[in-house]
Amino acid sequence: MRKQRLVRSASRWLSVRLLVLVLFATGAIPAWSQVAAAISGKVKDATGADVGGATVTVKSLETGAARTTTTDEGGNFRIFSLPVGPQEIRVNKAGFKEAVRTGVNLEVGQQAVVNIQLEVGEIAQQVLVSAEAPVVNTTTDSVRGVVSEQQVKDLPLNGRSVDNLIALNPGAINYSAIKSANTSTSDGNTFSVAGRRPGDNEFLLNGIEYTGSSQLAVTPGGASGQLLGIDAVREFNVLTDTYGAQYGKRSGAQVEVVTQSGTNQLHGTLFEFLRNSALDSPGALDNGTVPPFRRNQFGGALGGPLKKNKLFLFGTTKDSGRAWQFRA
Repeated sequence: MRKQRLVRSASRWLSVRLLVLVLFATGAIPAWSQVAAAISGKVKDATGADVGGATVTVKSLETGAARTTTTDEGGNFRIFSLPVGPQEIRVNKAGFKEAVRTGVNLEVGQQAVVNIQLEVGEIAQQVLVSAEAPVVNTTTDSVRGVVSEQQVKDLPLNGRSVDNLIALNPGAINYSAIKSANTSTSDGNTFSVAGRRPGDNEFLLNGIEYTGSSQLAVTPGGASGQLLGIDAVREFNVLTDTYGAQYGKRSGAQVEVVTQSGTNQLHGTLFEFLRNSALDSPGALDNGTVPPFRRNQFGGALGGPLKKNKLFLFGTTKDSGRAWQFRA
């Protein structure tokens, strides 16, 4: 009996190890590919004087990941490569109370400006600011059109192709119905943004260029002509007009997509989307009979910590395949 228990325990241990290896082999995405935003600002004291040499730490409230910098002589700071989502900003300087700012929720591609004021006091004391006005974009950034996580999940999509939401932005039209085989071999949808050609758009998935199957097929797409796996997409941003130095290659829209990831909280979803002919009416050429139609799309997603603040896992299944993400 004891021998059987040992064999079962060894089998479970081996199964877990094999699962982890499979996750690494089937498309693990490291944490640094999730970064997509930045925070800059100025630190001043109560008199309005610049505070140089202050330590500024920005921490993600979802994963606990933190980045730290020091203000220059003019009190200025800037931190790049931040993940999307809620952030906490802490500022420390000898002779001043610690300042803590919450309520900053970064979006993909955002260049947020957050100014901090320090009060004279002991460093053990703390000033918490959590109910300020939303962060206002005061930079000379490009025109942005963010499609949020809630919109990605809740808006109806025929075929559940997330790129159809690009057309929610002003000046963007879905060009798929009128594209020519002589000008595009893309398997996915194509878009014209701000009057540009569909081939002028650049797609970035977690900061990495995401293209189709050829030079003409710059728009990514699967064999079905759709980009499936909505539950793996957190949000995306359509940048137009002028861009910062971090963008380039094409003169059209820069479409930044950020995928979901595991966090310190276990979270998951199950879904089924059903379309059928039960509520359809006969068309003009149907001879009074409704043609049969049925489509079921189902799946789920699950994410959470393997080690709090250190190691995360997110997985999603869909009717056309699966996607896994590993963060450390």
